[in-house]
Amino acid sequence: MRIFDLVKFNKDGLIPAVIVDAADGQTLTLCYMNTDALRLTLETGKVHVFRRSKGRLMMKGETSEHIQLVCEVLLDCEGNSLVIKVEQKVAACHAGYKTCYFRRYNLQTGELETVGEKVFNPENAHGK
Repeated sequence: MRIFDLVKFNKDGLIPAVIVDAADGQTLTLCYMNTDALRLTLETGKVHVFRRSKGRLMMKGETSEHIQLVCEVLLDCEGNSLVIKVEQKVAACHAGYKTCYFRRYNLQTGELETVGEKVFNPENAHGK
């Protein structure tokens, strides 16, 4: 069975995709894909996304060169979300961290704590 036979895009024509580092299992980011983004991801082996904020299709890392090479694509039981395991080049986060999930909520204090370390300076990234 082909993946497009089972994928259920939402009313906006998008499906959420959790991007995970294949090497260490760390969640890198959550993105959305339309049909073209998923097709290009599968065809090229590089993650493509639909940027809702910009209203356009783009390859992850097209300006920063922090691309994501696809290792595995998983579809959930209902066909309405993806997990894509990748080899991440440099970092996934625009803020300079490896993962977009670099802040943790402290249950005792109610505060957010930075738990990641920056791996690049976003002011020096390509396309800025």
